[in-house]
Amino acid sequence: MLTRRLFAILAILVAVVLVAVAVLGVVTVRKPFPDREGTAQLAGLGADVTVLRDDYGIPQVYAETAEDLFMAQGYVHAQDRFFEMDFRRHVTAGRLAELVGEAALETDKFVRTMGWRRVAEQELARLAPATRRYLEAYARGVNAYIGDREASALSLEYSVLSLRGSAYEPEPWTPTDSLAWLKAMAWDLRSNMSDEIERVLATEKLSRAQVDTLYPGFPFRRHDPIVTQGNVVDGTFDQSSGERRNADTDRAADVPEATPTDGEESEDVALRDLLGSMQGVADVAKGLPTLLGFGDGIGSNAWAISGERSATGEPILANDPHLAPSMPGIWHQMGLHCRKVGDECPFDVAGFTFSGMPGVVVGHNADIAWGVTTMYPDVTDLYIEQIQGDRYLYDGRWLPLVTREETFEVAGGKSETITVRETQHGPLLSDVDDTLADVGERAGGGSTYGVSLQWTALTPGRTMDAVFGIDKAHDWASFRKAARLFAVPSQNLVYADTEGNIGYQAPGQVPIRKRGDGTWPVPGWDPSYGWKGFIPYEELPSVLNPAEGYVVTANQQVIGRQYPYLIGTGQAAGYRSQRIIELLQGSSKLSVADMTRIQNDTHNGQARTLLPHLLEIDLGSGYYADGQELLRAWSSQDQDRDSAAAAYFAAVWRNLLARTFHDDLPQEVWPAGGERWFEVVRRLLNSPDSDWWDDRTTKSVRETRDDVLRTAMRDARDEMTRRQSLDPDRWSWGNVHQLTLENQTLGTSGITLVEKLFNRGPYGLGGGSGIVDATGWDAAEGYEVTAVPSMRMVVDLSDLDKSRWINLTGVSGHPFHRNYTDQTKLWVDGKTLPWAYTSDAVEKAARDELRLTAELEQ
Repeated sequence: MLTRRLFAILAILVAVVLVAVAVLGVVTVRKPFPDREGTAQLAGLGADVTVLRDDYGIPQVYAETAEDLFMAQGYVHAQDRFFEMDFRRHVTAGRLAELVGEAALETDKFVRTMGWRRVAEQELARLAPATRRYLEAYARGVNAYIGDREASALSLEYSVLSLRGSAYEPEPWTPTDSLAWLKAMAWDLRSNMSDEIERVLATEKLSRAQVDTLYPGFPFRRHDPIVTQGNVVDGTFDQSSGERRNADTDRAADVPEATPTDGEESEDVALRDLLGSMQGVADVAKGLPTLLGFGDGIGSNAWAISGERSATGEPILANDPHLAPSMPGIWHQMGLHCRKVGDECPFDVAGFTFSGMPGVVVGHNADIAWGVTTMYPDVTDLYIEQIQGDRYLYDGRWLPLVTREETFEVAGGKSETITVRETQHGPLLSDVDDTLADVGERAGGGSTYGVSLQWTALTPGRTMDAVFGIDKAHDWASFRKAARLFAVPSQNLVYADTEGNIGYQAPGQVPIRKRGDGTWPVPGWDPSYGWKGFIPYEELPSVLNPAEGYVVTANQQVIGRQYPYLIGTGQAAGYRSQRIIELLQGSSKLSVADMTRIQNDTHNGQARTLLPHLLEIDLGSGYYADGQELLRAWSSQDQDRDSAAAAYFAAVWRNLLARTFHDDLPQEVWPAGGERWFEVVRRLLNSPDSDWWDDRTTKSVRETRDDVLRTAMRDARDEMTRRQSLDPDRWSWGNVHQLTLENQTLGTSGITLVEKLFNRGPYGLGGGSGIVDATGWDAAEGYEVTAVPSMRMVVDLSDLDKSRWINLTGVSGHPFHRNYTDQTKLWVDGKTLPWAYTSDAVEKAARDELRLTAELEQ
């Protein structure tokens, strides 16, 4: 797990950079800045390529052939973000220790055990010939840029890391490097593996039944799923089938509450024995997404409205994916344009890309627009395996483990070799955790337990084909045809086109389980817990032009209980999605500007439930009542950054969670405070004498709901006084809810002056967890921002040049470059940039022009 301790071993050497920067100054910082004007030679181009950049450095690429187009994209990505690309490929290949040293070895072992790169290598051969050509062209473009440049000319980070005393030379880029990035995306969007682990960890103090109450089902009576009507009929999803079901009509009952009982233990001995190992797996699993630029609190908002609801008379589509903040931000804006669009060169697309991967991930072309949100399908299962030596038990037989050797090179240290073991379910993740040795042998059998992972992404797929297919799709049919290949990660796909259609498609490989619902680890020796295939694509939920005139996805449940398959149980509880629906229903003529305002909405949907109970508590008058008075005047319930009431309410919420659940749960699984916990507490509020309210540490006192609410409000008043001021009028949410953009490597070195070279911030923000403006924070840790809308886009299908977009940071990954954070202040203020798309608009906005040519003029 990479945390601040990762670079502790480099601290003394890294400190030398202060001297280097002082001596070399501007030269050192500016050396990696790329040339964005003039002419550059790229051997292998078929014809000249033009790269136009606007004031924000956003590139628009024009080429004669698709191969030239993607070769130029690779070149431009390397110009702006090569260190980020190189760092990520070291992570996805399990080779990060080669770059940064021994502190990364634990993470490398975890990734190599899963075998991301091995699967990516297998995928390459399965892809369409055209896709392989595009990947190869992209790699040629990257390599043309890095060429004979020394590492210090590619990134300031390399100059700092070179202080170890060894010269580093980046390896040539390969198509497999790009495909491995898809595994990284799939890992963070894998749904409930972390929940499975946390459920097990919670059994240290609770029974399974008690733990299950902390994972409530989706509240269909109150919140709408994405698809409100339809079912599978004769092997095909029919959106017109069945009664329409939404929050007004669904009669599904909430899951009943269970309460903790002292002394009750988990019934599953294997789970109890594996608690320590589970914690080790959880630590590495949680640290990995942050390295990749995803992190905790992931989610997204995306919606499309029909022309009947828009001010333009044509559809409008909006999207803002929620990921961990990083420096630079994970997205790179770009346009990819064939000069003559046709079968030989079918691309005319613009949007948000991942550096290191060709194509556009989210955006629009001349005919369609699309957005994505996390679908949270359950595509992972953890199996408890019974192991004897080099065998494991399955269906009454002892089968041989499949093994392979993995060797790790370590910068500044000795290499290390491990043996990776696999069952038929997948790799034994528990082998990479040091605590496995402490699990012990079971009496009488001489066997131990391990934990294996079955995950759809460990089977080669064709998701890269889907990316290019969507980029060139021209209508609903071609869009759905491309989405069929979107194996992993499974994402909610929101659609709109210039013909006036809007739609939704659920893609991906979603397993059908023989038994169970995937919420707990299951015995690997029992074949009744296996998978029996995947939900057929034709039977996955989809909808075209729904009667509501909108499609809204914010990670809520995909469809109602009438659907015959289980997609997953870890979806969001619908607080964000229902708020978006309310705002869309509030006006019949919504504009692009209205969409942006909705993206920045800070209304706290949980406040309407909790606030009445808080206002009924008697706090007397004076000091402790001051906070309560703020809440009485907080009629908007908006979590704005300037709001004193919002700051106090957040503090009450944090302390309420602590007072209610910290005594019942191990520290590793204390509540983070997102939408799941909104729903848990909502249900508890109706049971004022529930055992959950009682504090186990006060043996002679039995606390009730109102006791906890009163104490939480007092704690919150004291905390805001310590953190901000004795005077509540001087409080603000943005004073404590702050975002710091940290470089993924040296930004956490622990050396203040070095961190200032790469990091930016802090910035005070509004919004919060479970809010449309989803600036997440972890209530178990503090109020600092842990997840953000990583970009925002609004596509106007009536005039694509009137679309808007914004990135968290900027397109450049080079510190002190003018495009390093030039979009951040606009993003913080909820503003967006014009999104030029047509050639006339792009040329009008152009500031720099770079011509890429196969041969330089003599």
